[in-house]
Amino acid sequence: MKKNNDCLYCQRNDLQKSLMIEISDLSVSTLFLFKEQSYPGRCVVAYKDHVNELFELSENERNAFMDDVCKVAAGIQKAFSPAKINYGAYSDKLAHLHFHLVPKYENGQDFGSVFQMNPQQVYLTDDQYADVIKKLVACL
Repeated sequence: MKKNNDCLYCQRNDLQKSLMIEISDLSVSTLFLFKEQSYPGRCVVAYKDHVNELFELSENERNAFMDDVCKVAAGIQKAFSPAKINYGAYSDKLAHLHFHLVPKYENGQDFGSVFQMNPQQVYLTDDQYADVIKKLVACL
């Protein structure tokens, strides 16, 4: 498995843990709940190996990764019933392949426009995070 000592996703360091909660391993990636929950149910799916771009994966690896992303998106839809799920894969400052899955709700934050990367407005209690994770995992 390829890892990078400077990478948030490879190292699972304190910064990473301050931003997200690891939920589970998927077929070729790891699922995280983004701690900032202005968009209820927001998650991150990070590829297991240290690669920067989707095109760096073989066809089979890419298909497996996108299957993981789709599995999580379907779980978010089933668990939280958003009007739309936005997908973000910017990685300008963090060179590790990952997708933000951002549920958007009618009359909710930024509906009809681009989601904010980290609005730093809505944080939950430990029990609330556990409830969100339980609800999502039950729908995967």
